[in-house]
Amino acid sequence: MGDDTTISHGPPSATAETRRVVITGVGPLTPIGSGRAGLWQGVRGGQSAVRRITRFDPAPFSSQVAAEVQGFDPHDYMDNRRCRRLDRFSQFGLAAALLAVEDARLDVADDPEMIGIYLGSALGGIAFAEQQHLDYVKDGLRSVSPMLALTVFGGASSCNIAIELGITGPNIANANSCASGVIAIGEAFRAVRGGHANVVLAGGVETPLAPLTFGSFALIKAMSTANDAPERASRPFDRRRDGFVMAEGAAVLILEERERALRRGARIYAEVLGYGATTDAHHMTAPLPSGEQAARAIGLALDEARVAPHQLDYINAHGSSTPLNDRTETLVFKRALGEAAGATPISGTKGLHGHALGATGAIETAICAMIFEHGWLPPTTNLDEPDPECDLDYIRGKGRSRRVDRVLKTSFGFGGINAALVLGRDDGRSG
Repeated sequence: MGDDTTISHGPPSATAETRRVVITGVGPLTPIGSGRAGLWQGVRGGQSAVRRITRFDPAPFSSQVAAEVQGFDPHDYMDNRRCRRLDRFSQFGLAAALLAVEDARLDVADDPEMIGIYLGSALGGIAFAEQQHLDYVKDGLRSVSPMLALTVFGGASSCNIAIELGITGPNIANANSCASGVIAIGEAFRAVRGGHANVVLAGGVETPLAPLTFGSFALIKAMSTANDAPERASRPFDRRRDGFVMAEGAAVLILEERERALRRGARIYAEVLGYGATTDAHHMTAPLPSGEQAARAIGLALDEARVAPHQLDYINAHGSSTPLNDRTETLVFKRALGEAAGATPISGTKGLHGHALGATGAIETAICAMIFEHGWLPPTTNLDEPDPECDLDYIRGKGRSRRVDRVLKTSFGFGGINAALVLGRDDGRSG
């Protein structure tokens, strides 16, 4: 495939599934706000949550800023016993799941065998393990929490959600780097569409703010060093961007078979129309220069959604704020969408909430789901001087009011993992 070739969008397969999948609940836990109303208020407020790190002393590192979830009290979501047994990773996941279930008014006791959990996390419970290792080195094995073996693995959060809510359907955890959250939602979409579940709690969870974990990313010079102006450190598509800003957070969405949702009178945010995933097979940290495989992921999602590029009303970009990735993502949009790339409004919201690794795509998908109701497109925070090589319609300023019917969400991760979702407006009528 040549560099000037766009992705083909042929006719959909005649064997496409007939079950439709909708989003009926969102449960975000983020640095700019938690719960449906809190997250949207944070997006509309436009104030970056990036600050100097308070969870530990960042002085030894070149990057000293992050986006933390302030004021989180696990007792607001679970009892004392559960708080003591769960680390921050599992606490975040359970809190987000409970927020989503409440928002969807979902009775998980109704058909629990057909309710599943699909969660993504790049690092799982590694931050808790890091602290336990320090305790071990200092005071020996007796000082280590007996819960360590039960908290460090990537599926710990989803398992604790299942135990708390009595969910006995499929429980799938993935660790596909920064694309984990979008992949979890995409795979959940396929599970519901294919009849393997009627409802899935899907999203991402990440709590990476611990010294060694944070320092490992600083070591490879992936993060911003704009320590003197933390709130401006994350600058997607801006000429002066110098790296991503690490964050913590979680978001769980309720994906539900559409007729089931209509029967119970559920509020429908959006319909999941298509999903695509590919791998660059190129490099662990650098994207494939041609953007071919990332563009193919977008093409697969559009084909499954039966949406042509010119029918997109908005693109929520990965927009990590790294020099190479933002430039390559611009190329990817041009390659995947052709002329429609220049005519479609695009923004990235990491300037507000930072980059919560495997949870970021889920947080951003929650934002996308709410855009249909509010009819407003968020700007790209801190996009003051657009990079000449990022020359598409990246939204600046105060955002745009616009009716939205179809949205593309992209997510890319270390290892060359690419994922894309297409969401659509749902009219809430049967048939």
